[in-house]
Amino acid sequence: MNRLYEKYKTTVREELKKELHVKNIMKVPRMEKIVINSGVGEATQNIKILDKVMEELADISGQRPFIRRAKKSIAAFRLRSGMPVAATVTLRGPRMYEFMDRLVSIVMPRIKDFRGVSPRSFDGRGNYTFAIKDQLVFPEINYSKVEKTKGMSITFVTSAKTDEMGRALLEHLGMPFRQ
Repeated sequence: MNRLYEKYKTTVREELKKELHVKNIMKVPRMEKIVINSGVGEATQNIKILDKVMEELADISGQRPFIRRAKKSIAAFRLRSGMPVAATVTLRGPRMYEFMDRLVSIVMPRIKDFRGVSPRSFDGRGNYTFAIKDQLVFPEINYSKVEKTKGMSITFVTSAKTDEMGRALLEHLGMPFRQ
């Protein structure tokens, strides 16, 4: 069993039940999935860049990413419908908790000038998204094999109905929010 999931089941769920004044334990917010997305605009000119990004996302997440394709053609960007433009990984279950544990305890302290994540990046429904500008903060990435730094966005999808409930859940799971 995962360390963070055990913490959620044993202590966090009960604390959230009291803090949010929820009567039913099944109404307490929980993590549903984590989506890691890396957009690769240069893939329109060189498809090998996308292969490298997919390999790095697989190393970071422990799961094979899938290619996202353009929905519309945009002439100004030399983009046609159906061209690959991003790589995405959706983590659920034990892998999700394992990734979040590594993100909070190992990766975030390695980010330069890190003072916490912004508390304003909630979407109104309890989901939280933030971006990492450099993939080199992940220990799984070999520095010598990286040709170009790529950023990624990480979305935490929760079952919370409001931003306050989602923030309380993420804070209890160890997410370091800026004050």
